[in-house]
Amino acid sequence: MRIAQVAPLYESCPPKLYGGTERVVSWLTEELVALGHDVTLYAAGDSLTSARLVPCSRKALRLDPSVADPLAYHTVMVDRVLEDAGRYDVIHFHIDYIHYPTFGRSHVPSLTTLHGRQDLPDLPVVYNRFASMPLVSISDAQRSPLPWANWLATVHHGLPPNLLEQGPGDGGYLAFIGRVSPEKGLDRAIQIARAVGLPLKVAAKIDKADKAYFETAIAPLLADPGVQFVGEIGDREKQEFLGKAAALLFPINWPEPFGLVMIEANACGTPVLAFRCGSVPEIIEPGVNGFIVETVPEAVATVSRLLKLDRGAIRATFEERFTARRMAEDYVGLYERMARGRTAAPVVPLFPGALKRISATQT
Repeated sequence: MRIAQVAPLYESCPPKLYGGTERVVSWLTEELVALGHDVTLYAAGDSLTSARLVPCSRKALRLDPSVADPLAYHTVMVDRVLEDAGRYDVIHFHIDYIHYPTFGRSHVPSLTTLHGRQDLPDLPVVYNRFASMPLVSISDAQRSPLPWANWLATVHHGLPPNLLEQGPGDGGYLAFIGRVSPEKGLDRAIQIARAVGLPLKVAAKIDKADKAYFETAIAPLLADPGVQFVGEIGDREKQEFLGKAAALLFPINWPEPFGLVMIEANACGTPVLAFRCGSVPEIIEPGVNGFIVETVPEAVATVSRLLKLDRGAIRATFEERFTARRMAEDYVGLYERMARGRTAAPVVPLFPGALKRISATQT
């Protein structure tokens, strides 16, 4: 099949440091190429891919200090994709809803994987207007705020099985990877590590929007000698970081759409202690690849059982459920459905009943 992948431009594909969506798009693109498909990737100019690359910015926008308005680059990218649309059997978007006004009226087969949270209060306005846009969720939980949207399927993320290998878990520390933000629960992770008497290594990104939170709520906690803050890490560093970790702490308090680091840890044979939010129950099988808890005291009481889980069994669960090949094959099934003739329907009014109200005022 001739397939276009349209990635966000904030990070390269794959990202050099933190970056979930672009990392998944990269893995999917490479696996589709390996399966023999003709793939074109619209992405940042410093991306590395075996597909045909259409660079839509000089480099990853987050790492380019000259960029003031990321929306400008994404708007131009959507127009470039439209210009090339006739070349493809299907176009796969990963850029939220910026392309809906353009492709919502198009009969070019396309689908959109949503990578973010869907419980934001303004999103129903978008999905009432563009109710026919074919969507893919990355967890069933992600759909819950918009159950009436045009969901085609849920496709869980997957990563290349040779990217990370089973590690010994002999580092004697707990691990945390993520953004430093209230919803990621780094403060909870520090509490848990302190309570069980194990060191905590923190590999985390600090966005500008979260800088004040870091300085007021997190920085004072880092004075604890048992907490080591290592900053952002990329794929190369994850093998040692996660492979040597006794366990990964995932103490989120928000509706996490997927939680990529959970399957990265499992690829290393590392068990995960996660809080019951969002996609967690779809990823973690209690007693198999981790445990699910609801409070810090429950987490503290569970760590001893967590550390006894079999790392080989955890790796086997990853290989069965969360590889890039499984993800790519799931998407190919959807692409074939789209290419067989599923086309976009006309857009609907901004709010239900709007056309009737408009007609009434014009007569």
